[in-house]
Amino acid sequence: MSRWRALQEADTAFDNPFLSPEFTLTVGELRDVVRVAVLYDGPDIVGFFPFERHPLGIGKPVAAGLTDAQGLVYAQGLRIDPVRLIKDCGLSVYEFDHLVARQPLLNARHERHPSPIIDLRDGFDRYAETLRANSGKTYKSTLAKQRKLDREAGGVRHDYGITDVEPLRTLLGWKTDQYRRTGRTDRFAHQWIVELVERLLATQSASFAGVLDMIYAGDEPVAGHFGLRTRTTLVGWFPAYDTRFAKYSPGLIQHLAMAEQAAKTGIQVIDMGRGQKEYKDKLKTGEFEVAEGRVARANAAAGVHWMVRVPARKTRATVMGNPLLLKTADKALKTYGRLRTVLQG
Repeated sequence: MSRWRALQEADTAFDNPFLSPEFTLTVGELRDVVRVAVLYDGPDIVGFFPFERHPLGIGKPVAAGLTDAQGLVYAQGLRIDPVRLIKDCGLSVYEFDHLVARQPLLNARHERHPSPIIDLRDGFDRYAETLRANSGKTYKSTLAKQRKLDREAGGVRHDYGITDVEPLRTLLGWKTDQYRRTGRTDRFAHQWIVELVERLLATQSASFAGVLDMIYAGDEPVAGHFGLRTRTTLVGWFPAYDTRFAKYSPGLIQHLAMAEQAAKTGIQVIDMGRGQKEYKDKLKTGEFEVAEGRVARANAAAGVHWMVRVPARKTRATVMGNPLLLKTADKALKTYGRLRTVLQG
């Protein structure tokens, strides 16, 4: 683990908690499909490739579908044949959707997507100035709504770095409601994911930790977020709020408070993750880039995988990249969510 940590901290491209050894080890305690390939150059360890191996040799990132950063952690200058790598790992294909920059698995055919960030390297005050200049209406209205929430619902307070599991369960309950309300699959219907976030919350060290923060009005929880951090990067993962307070824009209040407190603890970047969301557009000050695609061997299993997965992935990418199609799809999902709630009720 110390060698993994050293390689990760030697390159800013790997400064993401989803690429930390603690994340892979914790998921591996809950899922027996998790593997790690250790790469050697003679006697020296020069890289780590965490992945999941599924039937027919289908490879995926660890906790595929949950993570916003994927790939190898390796020594600078290392040359790797991607096809040989997956063959040596017993894979027919390796599919990814958030591969980080400068990975040896990348080629020109893979699709690139922006991953919005909040840059705190010059401190929160500098970020706030940038926000006022670029999204002044959002910044001013969020502060006004926070003052209104404070007046109408009790004193507003922000608790950052909570380690108690009960607020986490409140947050996950809000997130489940959000998934159902918007027609999405409820991730927390899977017990292993619930246990994963609880274990990650309990993991607290200087180089890796689960980070829970909550906004309260009086004693009433209003909004919160659970993410992960390295020493200097915090990833956005599960934000949610109590819909009774929706008129106050509690998610924006929480994100600004989180950014301010995170900066005080040494966080330099908040990576909000790939995906077009209105709040990300309002809060971002820059973007990273992640890639989507696959590495495949020339065999039958890889061919079957292509027929099943690639057309659907390309269709999804087309929808996500077109604002009109995305708005239409989102509206359809929300309608489905409302109907499902009525039928289940």
